Amino acid sequence: MTDAPPPSPAEAVELLLAGNQRFVAGAPQHPNQDAARRAETVPVQRPFAVLFGCSDSRLAAEIIFDQGLGDLFVVRTAGHVAGPEVLGSIEYGVSVLDCPLVVVLGHDSCGAVAATRAALSDGVAAGGYVRDVIERVTPSVLAARAAGLTSDDDIIAEHIRHTVDLLLDRSRALAGQVAAGRAAVVGLSYRLADGSARLVTSHGLQTEAATGGTAD
Repeated sequence: MTDAPPPSPAEAVELLLAGNQRFVAGAPQHPNQDAARRAETVPVQRPFAVLFGCSDSRLAAEIIFDQGLGDLFVVRTAGHVAGPEVLGSIEYGVSVLDCPLVVVLGHDSCGAVAATRAALSDGVAAGGYVRDVIERVTPSVLAARAAGLTSDDDIIAEHIRHTVDLLLDRSRALAGQVAAGRAAVVGLSYRLADGSARLVTSHGLQTEAATGGTAD
């Protein structure tokens, strides 16, 4: 692989959103998916982003962001709920692999969020470890209710923001990288119908030209 320095956090966001725009337009380039790239990544990996997303089968990260082998360090759980293993994986991506960007990726019509809303409404708890997922999503749904948010999009956005805040609150390693300007954390919300990803929240971006948001 090349010895070029990693992109800045803002440049990493631009790379990701540019790939998503190609996917939405139906003109993906399928970069870094050939035999040469496969051979190039055997000795070392240098992904430009950690992508922590929902496990939903419709959120295949390398496809919806038009990326390839070695580009993304992907961590996925139902409802993008974060436990110790998730935090450790994200810290590995940032601290060991030097990823300049961490993305929390949520989406509309999320089954984990819908199950949580149903459990809070009817009082019937899910069985097995699905209950643990619902318990971890519950604070986001309750916060959305307290803020008077009722639409699916608004509740999903609140859950994304809550997850971003949780990562920064619980991981000193990640918070330190952001404070030092070496990494940023952003929350994106994906629309299943048109394939677009929009910015919900960000921490640590020095410029928001590509996202149209406001740096935190």
